[in-house]
Amino acid sequence: MILCCGEALIDMLPRESGAGEPAFAPYAGGAVFNTAIALGRLGAPVGFFSGLSTDLFGDILTRELGNSRVDSSFAARSDRITTLAFVTLTDGQARYAFYDENTAGRMLTEADLPNLGEGVQALFFGGISLVSEPAAETYAAFAAREAGKRLVMIDPNIRPSFIKDAARYRARLDGMLAGADVVKLSDEDMDWLGLTPEDLVARGVALVLVTRGAEGVDATSAEGTIRVAAERAQVVDTVGAGDTFNAGFLAGLHRGGLLERATFRGAGLEDLRAAVGLGAKAAAVTVSRAGANPPWETEL
Repeated sequence: MILCCGEALIDMLPRESGAGEPAFAPYAGGAVFNTAIALGRLGAPVGFFSGLSTDLFGDILTRELGNSRVDSSFAARSDRITTLAFVTLTDGQARYAFYDENTAGRMLTEADLPNLGEGVQALFFGGISLVSEPAAETYAAFAAREAGKRLVMIDPNIRPSFIKDAARYRARLDGMLAGADVVKLSDEDMDWLGLTPEDLVARGVALVLVTRGAEGVDATSAEGTIRVAAERAQVVDTVGAGDTFNAGFLAGLHRGGLLERATFRGAGLEDLRAAVGLGAKAAAVTVSRAGANPPWETEL
């Protein structure tokens, strides 16, 4: 099983009521949540760990996980509220107002960390869950606890506007990257970090994936770098594309029998090409339709 660890929230998207009044509609979201959903739809065994509320929005999140074959039993349930992100559009540009104080997701502590059996082979971390404390420190502690035992993948998906203490965030992220087996980055992530894929490989990361949109994906290891071509797609929007890529790659490792950490670290770049390609193929479907709507395996 692959355990996705990170944020789940409700996006409140602008709509119009039947009476013509401005309104907001709730949609389940969050980068790590999206990756878990995509993994379930691609047929990989997947669980989700986060703080989930017992409120009505938490019920929506739990129901959506179940609908996409994601095991939510690892999650820490509480009566704290669910994180809400209200979205407004100005000249086509989205602006977000987050309501995240004392929420079930943000207030996650090390006492909430699950005990993992042998069935969990890999862990995935990322998104804004690595920014907001105390949960960010909890995820960092979880990654450190499992590093070297299970495959650990991180996609920091850095959002500078969310970072209030850059030095503290950078130190936390540096520690997590040092224990990772796989790191996925964008050009913007690398610019913010001031690191190259080769730098991360020199620190012990086995594989660095750099997504370059229509140009494809660069996969770098101690062997060197290969490029896997992007799939052609008619782009509607790019919401959830990176999250779906992560899921496709991990699902590809599962299909190829490469999820065990020792097996993965013994694989060559050509052994990993199919998994990277599945990530690109799945992401191409997501960008071809509106919103974060990952494909089911039958669509591939």
